[in-house]
Amino acid sequence: MAFYGLYRLRLLYLWRKEKKISRDTSQNFFSCEKLKKVTVQLPIYNERFVVKRLIDSVCQLHWPRELLEIQVLDDSDDKTRFIVDRQVEKWQKRGVNIYLLRRRERTGYKAGALAYGLKKATGDFIAIFDADFLPPRDFLKKTMPYFQDTRVGFVQSRWGFLNEEHSWFTRLQAVFLSAHFGVEQFLRFRKGFFLNFNGTAGIWRKEAIVSAGGWQADTVTEDLDLSFRAQLKGWRAVYLDDLEVPSELPITLAALRNQQRRWAKGSIQTARKILPFLWRSKATLAQKIEGTIHLLSNLGWLMGSLIFLTLYPALLQRVGIGLYQILRVDFPLFVLATGAFLCYFYFHERYGRRQSAPKLLKNFVLLPAFGLGLAPAVALGVLEGLFSYGGEFVRTPKFGLTTSKRLWKKIRGYHRVSWFNFVIDLGFFIYSLFPIIFALKRGTLLALPFLAIFSLGFLLMLYLDLFDLLSHSSIPPSKFLTGPRS
Repeated sequence: MAFYGLYRLRLLYLWRKEKKISRDTSQNFFSCEKLKKVTVQLPIYNERFVVKRLIDSVCQLHWPRELLEIQVLDDSDDKTRFIVDRQVEKWQKRGVNIYLLRRRERTGYKAGALAYGLKKATGDFIAIFDADFLPPRDFLKKTMPYFQDTRVGFVQSRWGFLNEEHSWFTRLQAVFLSAHFGVEQFLRFRKGFFLNFNGTAGIWRKEAIVSAGGWQADTVTEDLDLSFRAQLKGWRAVYLDDLEVPSELPITLAALRNQQRRWAKGSIQTARKILPFLWRSKATLAQKIEGTIHLLSNLGWLMGSLIFLTLYPALLQRVGIGLYQILRVDFPLFVLATGAFLCYFYFHERYGRRQSAPKLLKNFVLLPAFGLGLAPAVALGVLEGLFSYGGEFVRTPKFGLTTSKRLWKKIRGYHRVSWFNFVIDLGFFIYSLFPIIFALKRGTLLALPFLAIFSLGFLLMLYLDLFDLLSHSSIPPSKFLTGPRS
């Protein structure tokens, strides 16, 4: 974790340095005779609360109608089907080239749906939007010019967040994801490292998809897998930090756990699949090292879990360690592992997203605890990725922008919850109290703030577990739990 902290500090240094360099990356728009046909793919699975606004948004993209094809790849088995039917028919009557594709079986999940649609796509370029995204009308006008370079295989835009201010829970998610785009993706593009397609809010050259082997379902992050395969084939990737596509963050812990677990599992599966080819490729040593760190970065969740699980035994075994040894070894490692983590996100929020200091303080009090509390669930995804390929693509439910009162009616019965997670988190919370009790008995009060981070993390998980369980029951949650601005 300390080494990964050093890596984050290096990213931060390069980011600050690169941000000072003024570069004009704008592209001249195509002339009318050079405009190409674009197929927009909308992979849908049981998204009845957001699918209408998605279809409406995509059908209003600024692009010649004769050069725009929209595929609704609907694998839904709930009332989403009826909403999709109605919206597709509405826009067809208005002259939009939009049509519906449904499969008999959800084979391959999202990767299977995209591959199925690709066979029928008539466009030379494939834009992809998940159900909770709202592409701006000029999205194609801002992305397509980059394909004038025939080596460009895909263009990825930055994600924005429609519901970032819904609660402290969504604000913390926004901190994590914003740094991924604003620092990591930004630097990978600028420095010529391997860039990952984020599964949505981007556009591919169809030839690049086909030449790289197409969409494959042997990992649960088909986007990461294909983007590395394409770049190993020689295709270039472009990231647009100034083009933001609004999306929706998960508002329940169950949804976030499933999402993060899938991403962690898929990245490790992709690492097992891709790394041998990466290190045998003609990529530079710097690209190979950065690509390896990129694909294995989710091991950090596993390391965080191991720190927590071994904390109490370590305290018992090191009972004779004095202050000198702690200051010489433990404190520097703690600063690199945790201090670098906070520094990385703070500087991006403060100078990348221009957030005010008081607002940052509210987020950063909970940030390390939130990460540690989430770590065991994500670490399980890492372990799954180490020992398996493929697996179920668990949908992350989204609910649309709405009032708090109506939102509860939507959540109830529409997301996965489990008393098992609550019991596990309760066990972790009780276990996290053992080191605190031990420190109190020995009078090592200076250690209490560090030890309390773990307890606070699992206390937050218990709070959110209870939030999920109550929202799923027939009893309306209390005002304390539903407050959107807590």
